[in-house]
Amino acid sequence: MNILIIDDERSIRNTLKEILEFEGHTITLAEDGAQGLEKAIAGNFDAIFCDIKMPNMDGMEALDKMMAAGCDSPVIMISGHGSIDTAVECIKKGAFDFIQKPLDLNRILITLKNATDKGRLVKETKILKKKVARIPEIVGESTAIVRIKEMINRVAPTEARVLITGSNGTGKELVARWLHENSNRSSMPFVEVNCAAIPSELIESELFGHEKGAFTSAVKQHKGKFEQADGGTLFLDEIGDMSLAAQAKVLRVLQENKLSRVGSDKDINVSVRVVAATNKNLREEIEKGRFREDLYHRLSVIVIQVPTLADRRDDIPLLVDHFIRQICEESGKPVRPIEPAALAELQTHPWTGNIRELRNVVERLLILSGSVITLEDVLLYAAPVGH
Repeated sequence: MNILIIDDERSIRNTLKEILEFEGHTITLAEDGAQGLEKAIAGNFDAIFCDIKMPNMDGMEALDKMMAAGCDSPVIMISGHGSIDTAVECIKKGAFDFIQKPLDLNRILITLKNATDKGRLVKETKILKKKVARIPEIVGESTAIVRIKEMINRVAPTEARVLITGSNGTGKELVARWLHENSNRSSMPFVEVNCAAIPSELIESELFGHEKGAFTSAVKQHKGKFEQADGGTLFLDEIGDMSLAAQAKVLRVLQENKLSRVGSDKDINVSVRVVAATNKNLREEIEKGRFREDLYHRLSVIVIQVPTLADRRDDIPLLVDHFIRQICEESGKPVRPIEPAALAELQTHPWTGNIRELRNVVERLLILSGSVITLEDVLLYAAPVGH
């Protein structure tokens, strides 16, 4: 294993180095916090030993900066002037453990084993999460899609609320997921709520939670979506279908960053970035008295309009190729080619169901066509509904 030792005392550095090299580990040394921080960020260490009291930059400051830089290596803090309070502070700042000088050989080896076991699990979990929760890319090179990608890159790192508008099936959820993925909250939950799919009498319980006994079927306490998304992003899909009563409560959470569960008057603080989406014209909904204007202004700091597929026909060949590869990979079958004439025909369709409809058609073509998807296949199996 690769281990970094940060300590201004040469005798401590050399003693630790000899002990750990004898155990078969590869050791890197640093004489102070600044040098150690630089090596910790640049290297890939299985564990780091760091002294607390050092000139130039002490261990606590180095620990803070390692954590801020996203250092995955478990850090074991060491000190000759430690106390319980010091140990607690180290753990709170992200250290794996605290060892007091003079260093005990058995304690060092046991702590190192535990730290590296945990570090290995953390890294494996991150890799697994990335494999399981891989977010589909936003496919397209049209002017509108390039503009959306640029907007995501600029807006995602901020805390600005975003309202995503567009027809059903255009990919609003995908935009929301990439806003979260590129944000400073990406390691925290992304929680989605389809406001149109929840009955109006249950929406408040779903969003804000409820206490046991709050209503007939409330047999136990329930944390709402806002609490589940604490520290992360809450995606309110089809927010135009939310009841006015629920809108008022959402507005309060956005204004005060706190909520109360149904059946409770106790306030709960939450830190949530809200991204909302709708297929409705919210300004028209405001005029009709179905949507609160003050909530609209809270949600629409940034507005991203997702175009229909009919407005980005040049992207259809790229999307078809993407879906063919994706579906073939999922089914474990070889990628099937498609004739240029078949692609040209697909570009003429109205695509009222947008991206969702296109993917369904590609899947149908892969099931029903031969070794090559031909123009005849498209004419037979990809006819728009009603034709």
